[in-house]
Amino acid sequence: MPLLEVRELRKSFEGAGEVLKGISFSVEKGEVIAILGPSGGGKTTLLRCINFLERAESGTLIFDGRPVDLASANEKEIRSIRLRTGFVFQNYNLFLNRTALGNVTEGLVTGRGQDRKEAEKTGLLMLDKVGLADRADAYPNQLSGGQQQRVAIARALAAHPDIIYFDEPTSALDPDLTGEVLAVMRQLAEEGMTMLVVTHELGFARSAASRIIRIGDGRIEKECPAGEYFKD
Repeated sequence: MPLLEVRELRKSFEGAGEVLKGISFSVEKGEVIAILGPSGGGKTTLLRCINFLERAESGTLIFDGRPVDLASANEKEIRSIRLRTGFVFQNYNLFLNRTALGNVTEGLVTGRGQDRKEAEKTGLLMLDKVGLADRADAYPNQLSGGQQQRVAIARALAAHPDIIYFDEPTSALDPDLTGEVLAVMRQLAEEGMTMLVVTHELGFARSAASRIIRIGDGRIEKECPAGEYFKD
């Protein structure tokens, strides 16, 4: 049974028409799927819809065997899914008035009701995992873009999610900072983390992804193992 299955997802925006035109795919536990395709093809909208940051017009999300209607899911259903997922945004989405550790622990304490000391213990472990244990007390404006994105990854990992969605996690970074973020993501892939990654980094997709989904004009144009996709 797939960990995640999406069936016939459709999404429209006023003035732009239908941007997702019946997207269907599944994700097995431990898979790393790279979502490729041209800008404006619907990749980011797809991630936002399956994490309920945007509301789809129609479609079904089946998470670990439990179906949820993407158009009409209630808050309880949405929360139950979000508690098992992580999301890494393009532009970090860190709290500027919180340290690196504070950013990692905030959701654990306020969103999940964890004891603060226990949350900080987890937060330090996750910062260490992404190579930033020595920057726990630094604020975002004291960190490079690559370091900020690694804090965002640590924040996602702290909740021990079943799957992490990455929305073009290196698109806001200079080329010399991109490598440090991709190295962390490759490490996670090697450790068996289930990941759905919207990316333009073909080198990462070639080396770390198990499967490629190419989206264009709101449809899946191609879906195949990474080795097959890059064989030419």
